[in-house]
Amino acid sequence: MTRLSVTLLAVCLFASGARARHVEWLVVDGAIGPVAQKIIIESLKRAETEQAEALVIELDTPGGLLSTTRNICKSLLSAPVPVVVYVSPSGARAGSAGVFITLAAHVAAMAPGTNIGAAHPVGIGGFGGDSSKVMSDKVTNDAAAFARTLAERNHKNVEWAERAVRESVSATEFEALELGVIDLIVGSRDSLLTLLDGRIVTLDHTSDTLHTAGADIRETPLSLRLRILSVIADPNIAYILLLVGIYGIFFELYNPGAILPGVVGALSLILAFFSLQLLPLSWAGLLLILLGIILFLLEIKITSYGLLSIGGGVAMILGSLMLFEPVKTGIHVGLELIIPATIITGLFFVFVVGMGLRAQLRKVTTGKEGLVGEIGTVASGPPRMKVQVHGEWWDAKCDSPLPVGTHVRVVAVDGMKLKVEPVAETG
Repeated sequence: MTRLSVTLLAVCLFASGARARHVEWLVVDGAIGPVAQKIIIESLKRAETEQAEALVIELDTPGGLLSTTRNICKSLLSAPVPVVVYVSPSGARAGSAGVFITLAAHVAAMAPGTNIGAAHPVGIGGFGGDSSKVMSDKVTNDAAAFARTLAERNHKNVEWAERAVRESVSATEFEALELGVIDLIVGSRDSLLTLLDGRIVTLDHTSDTLHTAGADIRETPLSLRLRILSVIADPNIAYILLLVGIYGIFFELYNPGAILPGVVGALSLILAFFSLQLLPLSWAGLLLILLGIILFLLEIKITSYGLLSIGGGVAMILGSLMLFEPVKTGIHVGLELIIPATIITGLFFVFVVGMGLRAQLRKVTTGKEGLVGEIGTVASGPPRMKVQVHGEWWDAKCDSPLPVGTHVRVVAVDGMKLKVEPVAETG
C-alpha cells in the first residue's frame, strides 16, 4: 500500500470517527407517562440511527405510572447505545418512577442540589379494605424486586434501591454517590461529557467505551404530535380542560342551539379524559369535584342561604388537591390554579346557569301565550263577544254570556279567539 493510500485511509477513518462524535440529549421534565415513554423510545431509535456515542436523558420528575416506567426501563436495558441519566438542573429530582429510570441507565449522574428517592408505588384511585392492602403489598413487593434487579444489573446499591421502594427513602446527590446509587456528580453538560470519556459500559454482553470528550450535543427534536401530547399530559392543563369541558356542556344543555359551547366543551372533555388516563388519577378526587359541581347546581334550585355553595367550594378544592395524590406522587394541580378555578366555577353555576334557568321558568310575556292570565274587559256582548286586552280587541268566548263592561281573565288562546272567565269582583 502506498503512502498516499494510507494517508487517504487515515483521513477517511478520522472523518468517519468525527461524524460519530456526538451525543443525543433529551430533556424529560415532568410526570412519567405514555408520552414520556414515546419520547424516550424515539430518542433511542434516533441515537442508534445517527450512531451517537450515547443518549443522555436530563431528568427532572416527581414520578409517574409504574407500568409506563417498566416499559421505559425495558427499553433502556436493551438499548443499542449507552444511556446516561443526568438528574439536572439544580433543584431537580428523580422521584418515584425517576428512581427506576436512573437505576436502569448504564451511567447515572446528578447535578449539585438535586435528590433521588421515594419510589414507593402508589395505587390509582384505590379504596380501603383488606383486598386493597393485599394488592398494595403485591405491587410493593413486585416493585422492590424490580428495583433490586435494575441495581444488580448496573452495579448499584441493591439495599438502598429496595429501601427506596419499601420505605420511600431519599438521598441527596452526595449521599447517593457515597451509597453507590449514582456514578457521578457534575455541574454542567460539558463537564459531564468530559467525565464520561473513556468509561466502559456493557451493551448486550459486550463492552463499549465512551468517547464523549468534546462531542457535539444534539438536542432531540420532538415531533408536533409529541409536543402537543406532552402539553396535554400536564396535570394543570388536564384540570383546565376538564373544567372547560364541564362549562361548555352545561351551557349548551341550558341554551340548546348555541353550538359553539357544546363543541368546545366536547373537545375539551375528550382531551381531558385523554390527559387523565396518562396521569395517576385518583377517582376519589374526581368524584369530589363532580360533587362540588352538583352542590353548585342545587344552590340554584334550593334556598340554602349559601350553605350548598360553601359545601360545593370545599368539595371542589379538596377534590382538586386529591386529584393526583400529590403527597406520594408529587404530581398535583397548583393551588394558585385551584382557588381561582373554584371561585369561577361557583360564579358560573350560581349566576350564569342560574340566570338561564330562571329565564326558562319565567312566565311568557310576548305573543299569544303571553295573554294567558291577563285581565281584560268585555267590549261587546253576544252573539259575537269581543274583549279588550292591553288596548287590543279580540274575539272571545265564555261558558256563559257576560254583559259589557265585565272584567274577565284570559284562560286560553284558541287560534285567534280568547277563552275567558269572569273575574270575581271584590267588595
